[in-house]
Amino acid sequence: MHCSAHPECNTTCIELFISTSSLPFFVSWLNPLFRIGYKRRLEEDDMYNVLPEDGSERLGEELQRHWDHEVQKAAKELRPPKLTKVLIKCYWKPYAVLGIFTLIEEVIKVIQPVFLGKLIQYFENYDPDNMDALYEAFGYAAGVCLSTLILAITHHLYFFHVQRTGMKMRVAMCHMIYKKALCLSSAAMGKTTTGQIVNLLSNDVNKFDEVTIFLHFLWVGPLQAAAVLGLLWVEIGPSCLAGMAVLVILMPTQTMFGRLFSKFRSKTAALTDNRIRTMNEVVSGIRIIKMYAWEKPFSALVNDVRRKEISKIMSSSYLRGLNMASFFAASKIIVFITFTVYVLLGNTISASRVFVAVSLYGAVRLTVTLFFPSAIEKLSETRISVRRIKTFLLLDEIVKSKHGFLQEEKQEPNVEIQDLICYWDTVNVQPLPPRLLNTATVSPVPPSNFPQSSLLSAILGELPHDKGVLKVKGQLTYASQQPWVFPGTIRSNILFGKALHPQKYEKVLRACALKRDMELLPDGDLTVIGDRGATLSGGQKARVNLARAVYQDADIYLLDDPLSAVDAEVGRHLFEQCICGILKNKPRILVTHQLQYLQAANQILVLKEGHMVARGTYSELQRSGVDFTSLLKREEEGPQAPGVETESRSPCSRTLSQNSEVSHTTSIRSVKDGTEQLPVGPTVVEESRSEGTIGVGLYVKYLKAGANILVLIGVVLLQFLAQAAYILQDWWLAYWSLVMFNVLVKAAQSLHNRMFNSILRTPVRFFDVNPIGRVLNRFSKDIGQLDAALPWTFVDFIQIFLQIIGVVAVAASVIPWILIPLVPLVIVFLFLRRYFLQTSRDVKRLESTTRSPVFSHLSSSLQGLWTIRAFRAEERFQNTFDAYQDLHSESWFLFLVTSRWFAVRLDGMCAVFVTITAFGCLLLRDQVEAGSVGLALSYAVTLMGMFQWGVRQSAEVENMMTSVERVVEYTELESEAPWETQKRPPPEWPSQGLITFDRVSFSYSSDGPVVLKDMKAMFRPKEKVGIVGRTGAGKSSLVSALFRLAEPEGRIYIDGVLTSEIGLHDLRQKMSIIPQDPVLFTGTMRKNLDPFSQHTDEDLWNALQEVQLKSVVEELPNKMETVLAESGSNFSVGQRQLVCLARAVLRKNRILIIDEATANVDPRTDELIQKTIRDKFRECTVLTIAHRLNTIIDSDRILVLDAGQIHEYDEPYTLLQNHDGIFFKMVQQTGRQEAVALLQSAKQAYNSRSRPSTSNGGVGVDGNLVIFETAL
Repeated sequence: MHCSAHPECNTTCIELFISTSSLPFFVSWLNPLFRIGYKRRLEEDDMYNVLPEDGSERLGEELQRHWDHEVQKAAKELRPPKLTKVLIKCYWKPYAVLGIFTLIEEVIKVIQPVFLGKLIQYFENYDPDNMDALYEAFGYAAGVCLSTLILAITHHLYFFHVQRTGMKMRVAMCHMIYKKALCLSSAAMGKTTTGQIVNLLSNDVNKFDEVTIFLHFLWVGPLQAAAVLGLLWVEIGPSCLAGMAVLVILMPTQTMFGRLFSKFRSKTAALTDNRIRTMNEVVSGIRIIKMYAWEKPFSALVNDVRRKEISKIMSSSYLRGLNMASFFAASKIIVFITFTVYVLLGNTISASRVFVAVSLYGAVRLTVTLFFPSAIEKLSETRISVRRIKTFLLLDEIVKSKHGFLQEEKQEPNVEIQDLICYWDTVNVQPLPPRLLNTATVSPVPPSNFPQSSLLSAILGELPHDKGVLKVKGQLTYASQQPWVFPGTIRSNILFGKALHPQKYEKVLRACALKRDMELLPDGDLTVIGDRGATLSGGQKARVNLARAVYQDADIYLLDDPLSAVDAEVGRHLFEQCICGILKNKPRILVTHQLQYLQAANQILVLKEGHMVARGTYSELQRSGVDFTSLLKREEEGPQAPGVETESRSPCSRTLSQNSEVSHTTSIRSVKDGTEQLPVGPTVVEESRSEGTIGVGLYVKYLKAGANILVLIGVVLLQFLAQAAYILQDWWLAYWSLVMFNVLVKAAQSLHNRMFNSILRTPVRFFDVNPIGRVLNRFSKDIGQLDAALPWTFVDFIQIFLQIIGVVAVAASVIPWILIPLVPLVIVFLFLRRYFLQTSRDVKRLESTTRSPVFSHLSSSLQGLWTIRAFRAEERFQNTFDAYQDLHSESWFLFLVTSRWFAVRLDGMCAVFVTITAFGCLLLRDQVEAGSVGLALSYAVTLMGMFQWGVRQSAEVENMMTSVERVVEYTELESEAPWETQKRPPPEWPSQGLITFDRVSFSYSSDGPVVLKDMKAMFRPKEKVGIVGRTGAGKSSLVSALFRLAEPEGRIYIDGVLTSEIGLHDLRQKMSIIPQDPVLFTGTMRKNLDPFSQHTDEDLWNALQEVQLKSVVEELPNKMETVLAESGSNFSVGQRQLVCLARAVLRKNRILIIDEATANVDPRTDELIQKTIRDKFRECTVLTIAHRLNTIIDSDRILVLDAGQIHEYDEPYTLLQNHDGIFFKMVQQTGRQEAVALLQSAKQAYNSRSRPSTSNGGVGVDGNLVIFETAL
């Protein structure tokens, strides 16, 4: 709340409060916030600025210094570094001071019963005339009241400060984890996954928040037990030993529980990592999963991991239940045994003795059986988390190389390479070209089976080199092959931290062909790009990616195939205006497959299988007759001109982990995020936060997820029985809490499954609008709350609540007048709780929503890691991360202080109640006997602790229910059409493959722009149709409409069956697609090809043979059963594309759709794909979306799209006769040589084809006459 009057006064308020830590401040400075929260929903602006000493950067750097020091020291002493030691060194001083508070609190807990005993003694020996005794009694009464008050104050000061220390440790740790993630080497990236890092940031660091609370009890517990033993000895003599013996027996069992807990915890953590990683892949690859209709195997995969995870959680819950039961039973057993022994030793029982003993046992029981074991349990859990974090922090880092000149040297920037040999992995050798000296030249590296990206990786320093020389003089900048954009505006993506110079910026936009796109976007270059660039088409992302590199003032430009994702026209523009325009005076190293640009190069390197085959200028190479010229000749001859990719590997370089270019963007996210047309597409929607109280309905939904109504009623009845059978109560309680745990954990499981199924069934649009971090946040953090924290708090709250009712009933039956102060107290309590929850719930919801950006930022940074490092932007990204952390800390800090605000008020009121009771007894001393006084007072004190704990727990349950609310919200997402409907198509459908579009209009969402307008077209059986058009013409949207990724208007028939009437799976399983972004999933190669296990091994090997991957897979350690790295990063893009082709070969469908599938492959792979398609799919209808005209020039017909409408649709040769047509112009833009070759191929194909009688309209299978318009 940057409070309107004095924003700066707030921070001083907080500082004052923290420095003086006295009650008045504790109480007053939050009042304005509560008043606002009571009137309206709290927003992020209402929060206080984070205190300087809680800032993420300050804390993180401090811990980092200690850690670096420890790592160096450990290296000298030849031992592994200890993270625990570092944490202790960094935080022990302030934390140790807090021990004093605990000590005071526990001492008072022990003294209070003594005062109580003396007060009861006065009533036992009551003498109306003895005034001295009366004054003494008043003194003791005052003592009871004061100790209550002091308890309240110290308790909350202690809790607030330890939680703040926990927060500091967590924030510092997150800072270090993110910092580490930014400098992981490629080899290290293979050893960790996004899922694991997200889990470290969401679950593991949270252990620091929990462990700090209990840690001090490790030494306070034993001390307090000793003190109590002494006092009891004075009070009841040796028989106290019997009671203590029970406690002593309890301690080791509790410790054993703690050990078991940590064992379950580490197993659960591994399973959670696994589940979140799978979720990450599902959300990233959701388009592919939907198009392949693979939802079921994925849901089985997640449910399987989740089942194992839940069984571990169940075991922990049962342990917890036993733990609680032993805690409740302990008190009764102890008192029973002690007084049995006491009487057997021949003593008489008196009221004061019983009450003192019971109260003292009560004080110590809490510490010994609850706090002490909790400390052990949390400590063991934290040790496991610290170990996991340490393993991560010790992964290899990339070696920073210094490029750049000293001031005085005015040298030419250059890159010098000699005899360079590099390995991605020690297994996998790739010698790089010997003796290459490359001064200021443009060198397009021509295609061949060698990951040229590896050359760039080596220059960037991402690929460690083993032998040879690699010198880079000058500042590098880099445009990656897989375009990377981060969530933010387009402008911030291009500027990337540099200042805005309007003229230069305009020049760059023009050179990168982004001017028109900016005009079309609703907010121009200030349009917000969603997560993974959801608002931009593939070509736009590639151009933004290039513009970012061009805008930086660097000495050397490394451009990794920037031309492959755009069409020929834009490609030529980029080459002339940008690469040979703006950049003409700079050295540029360009990797490309577009051979038509080679003439412009000063020097060309031909790489093959990791060796340099030739180098020189265009004319030199042509004279020398290298393999490269044959490539060129073939291109001039005609049809099988080569295509475009930078990464597919030779057999020698194939083994294990070729973490190249993309590999290490953790999960390749779909580039065509559907918003092809003028992207007015989804901008990131603000994360929803509910308002108001949490209704009863939500609790019912939560509980019903765990069991049906009858079981619930049974559980409630059981409870009342449990309270009635007071002696049996503890066994009942144990049994009941186990049943309850069972219900609540089952609820968590069922809600998770419903949320997951709902995510799988929601339309793709949802994923374009919601960043991946937001979805993962629900699956990691919120489900984590449902699994662990909520059941325990819930059960605790219900038990406390019922105990309070029991205590009040007993007290009222003995002393009816105790109800007089109690009734108003209850009313005030309830009002306060309502007032508090209004604000607290919002604070908790803010805390959840401010956590999402932390994850989103991490996820997008890991994808663009190479780009961030090439641009040296690590520091800026670290600062952004710190800013997100600070925002989260603001809400977390508020969460801590608001709960203290509430608790202090509750305790204050309870202290008033105790005071009234104590002095009331003295004033009414003639009407009460000693037993009743003892009962009234000891109950007043217990009640006080319980009451405020009960109200706090109920508030805590409400706050945690916000997680349930967030999960339930995702279980009720709108879902797409059903997967199967009553109307099933015949089993052999489609037998011909005739596709008819009848007046189809399409948009990605009800309020989105229309991307296809009133489209009519027919694709005949077995016809090969090419679909072309400028970036954003609606090519990919045509595919989306066919697959019903959103429901199109109008009708689409396949073999006469109306597609909108059948189930989505029936439709999608019958069409094969080779997507633009090849997506592989973690799992075995077999699972990737055939997740339903429908094919034999022989089929699978044949399919791999046909796409020439058989040798690659055979070289893998377990062949088909080899588990792929996260998102298949051990394959190059080209190989992943071949895997997708193999999937299509296996499915044997009549309809195949190829969505710019060859944009990233080199000419040979492209030729191979084209050949496979011609042979294997001769009997199929094939629709190919292409940027490269040579791949479709020999199609039967070509459909030219422009702005969502059909511009022309005819045979290629016929289209080329129309010199005003778009298609003719596109062909001309490929360059003169290429254009001649294309025309030649089109003519050849035209002459060799047997023509059907009608070219433009024909009778559909369903008998309707379909009429076509060719030109508009």
